[in-house]
Amino acid sequence: MPHINLPKDLPGIRSLFAFRPETAKPLCELAEILLHAPSSLSPGERELIATYVSSLNDCFYCQTSHAALAAHHLGGNEKLVADVKLNFETAAISPKLKALLAIAGKVQKGGKHVMSSDIQRARQEGATDLEIHDAVLIAAAFCLYNRYVDGLATWAPHDPEGYRQRAALVADQGYLTIPRAVTAALG
Repeated sequence: MPHINLPKDLPGIRSLFAFRPETAKPLCELAEILLHAPSSLSPGERELIATYVSSLNDCFYCQTSHAALAAHHLGGNEKLVADVKLNFETAAISPKLKALLAIAGKVQKGGKHVMSSDIQRARQEGATDLEIHDAVLIAAAFCLYNRYVDGLATWAPHDPEGYRQRAALVADQGYLTIPRAVTAALG
């Protein structure tokens, strides 16, 4: 049960966006830039970073919704997403993404855990400064999103099909439509 009075028909962060639309706008804009806008990292790679950090933070709603998005972008490959959550170092992903996930995992623990050697590894695997920057910011942002969702005890559905359907919509339309969709759902 949520800690505050939230719309009962909207799960996770969507209920929080409906509760406070003023804060939804910048949070969705940040997600749009980091996860959906053009980038040298694919949307699937960026969603994997969000999923991995949300998994480390044990945020069921965020890890499940972003895992569905990652899988959608990766041609429906839910096994790969599960492999990344379990042990990204042995998953069938690029060495560059492994290095970026290692950085993201350290950011999840605390920014000062990231060492020069982590950055050097990412650069050796071909990561640009912008990709390193965005991996750090995705990790930091998802610590915020995860704590926001769980700190107010939002509810999360358990049916994976609902997450798959929502993923297809967000993958197509991006994150900027979420506040409008939430407002429309509330009438």
